[in-house]
Amino acid sequence: MSVQEVSPQEKFFFDLNGYIVVRNVLSPEEVTAANAEIDMHTGDFQERVGKLRNTVENTPMSGDGKTGRFDLGGFLGWKKPQGDVFRSILAHPKLVPYLHAFIGKGYRLDHQPLIIGQKKGSEGFALHGGPLDRDGNLYPSLQYRYVNGSFYNTLLAVSVQFCDHNEGDGGFCIVPGSHKINVKVPDQMIHGQLYRECIQQPQTKAGDVVIFSEATVHGCLPWTRDHERRIALYRFSPCHLAYGRSYLPHWPEEVLENATPEQRIALLPPFAMRLDRPSLTDEGQIDESAGERAEFKKDFDKAVFGSKYF
Repeated sequence: MSVQEVSPQEKFFFDLNGYIVVRNVLSPEEVTAANAEIDMHTGDFQERVGKLRNTVENTPMSGDGKTGRFDLGGFLGWKKPQGDVFRSILAHPKLVPYLHAFIGKGYRLDHQPLIIGQKKGSEGFALHGGPLDRDGNLYPSLQYRYVNGSFYNTLLAVSVQFCDHNEGDGGFCIVPGSHKINVKVPDQMIHGQLYRECIQQPQTKAGDVVIFSEATVHGCLPWTRDHERRIALYRFSPCHLAYGRSYLPHWPEEVLENATPEQRIALLPPFAMRLDRPSLTDEGQIDESAGERAEFKKDFDKAVFGSKYF
């Protein structure tokens, strides 16, 4: 099997824009299977209404003003064969090279992933994310750098598309290049009322995956099509960093039980590669040589701390 590679053109595009679309990650059969499984759990969706709405009333992001966004979690724990398509994203051979390139080996799942649904008229999501907080100060938790030929992202989003998104449909939107901003986004722009020409909606097909830095300002436009919009959103972080706390005290047992050994590597808690952290090859296989720490160092740490690792 040939190894998926991140091309120089893709690296340039990501550095320039803060996101990239990887085409045809899932096959049509996998998309169909995933949608069928979602259909079996539609009663578990939670609609964001009232104080949970993500937009301001009567703004371009607010949709029809009453229909909310629909969120569904827990799918990593669906009993096999259900959930296999969703779990495959954790160590997918077509995605691992991008995760290695953008956040490094030993990457880990940081947030509980969720399926997002939008019906016609569903609100979007006001612009958020970015490298600055609301006061315009540096926000260390969401940062992007490119140094000496390597990418550094503190949090990377992977959005799997389960329907087509054509021009004007709505759905995910992003402000290209905003992962490098030095001045906070104006409030009117956050709600789609200013600089609308700078807010882009990438066009995608079912099976595509949008990868974006959480340091890139992004949001969601109201959904305008008759069919339901569906995506699955994952957030990954470098091996030693954590934003969320879903891994505490550990991931749910049903998630670990249904995951493959390769997928469980992405479910490890945060710690550095040099402390015997398992990793994957770019093909998505277990890399037996990753993160080896010398035995004499572990013996010394055990003598000092009572544990092989400091």
